[in-house]
Amino acid sequence: MTRKQPMQWLKSQTGMLKFYLNLFLNIEQKEKKMRVKVCGIKSTEDALMAVFYGADAIGLLVGQKHSSTDFIDKEFAKKIVSHLPPFCSSVFVTHLVDNEEIVSLAQFIGVTTIQLHGDSTPDDAQIIREKIPYIKLIKSLHVVNEKSIANGYGYLNAVDAILLDTVNLETDQVGGTGITHDWDLSREIVEKYRKPVFLAGGLNPENVNEAIQAVKPFGVDANSGTKGESGFKSNEKLKAFIHNAKNIIS
Repeated sequence: MTRKQPMQWLKSQTGMLKFYLNLFLNIEQKEKKMRVKVCGIKSTEDALMAVFYGADAIGLLVGQKHSSTDFIDKEFAKKIVSHLPPFCSSVFVTHLVDNEEIVSLAQFIGVTTIQLHGDSTPDDAQIIREKIPYIKLIKSLHVVNEKSIANGYGYLNAVDAILLDTVNLETDQVGGTGITHDWDLSREIVEKYRKPVFLAGGLNPENVNEAIQAVKPFGVDANSGTKGESGFKSNEKLKAFIHNAKNIIS
């Protein structure tokens, strides 16, 4: 499917002035608002649209081992990152476990953050941290049962944040499942880890407000809940998700 060029999309909204005004306001309000990461970005247009609506970070999936339709190649990921403003974090999300390959890809793409979404161990995370200390690390944990609470402790000294997600063993999906998990367990993890925790897994414009109030995370992350029928991001869903996440109604 042909996607509109980024500049065409900007002009089709309300012009460059509103775009940059919105970005300025987002910078001013970031310390007061819930952090929002939009994952599964597959076009420059979607990346800029996410930034326009106030996303703090975008996730680029590179290095696939499990089922997903959202992975892109490293060259395209690098191109998308080159269009991002400096205050929007670029997150390299990967299933890979080879530390050298992960480090090499992160440096090539030029990201600010790596999200270890595979089976990397705490030692792996520490090795990556030592090799590229200027790049932040997030470790994904799959919330399945009470045992999930203990699974993240070993990573806490090596990573900057934890991301709680859902796994679908039937489809071999370790993210982007569109399925929520037990938010009570997630809330317990948030309270015990004393580390920034992002909540993911089946979040969408309709449930993100409830999820934030239930879990009290540092930030939220959505992929499938912001997609349209094309497989790319929906303008309406993306706008609504970010707005609802950053404007909590008690």
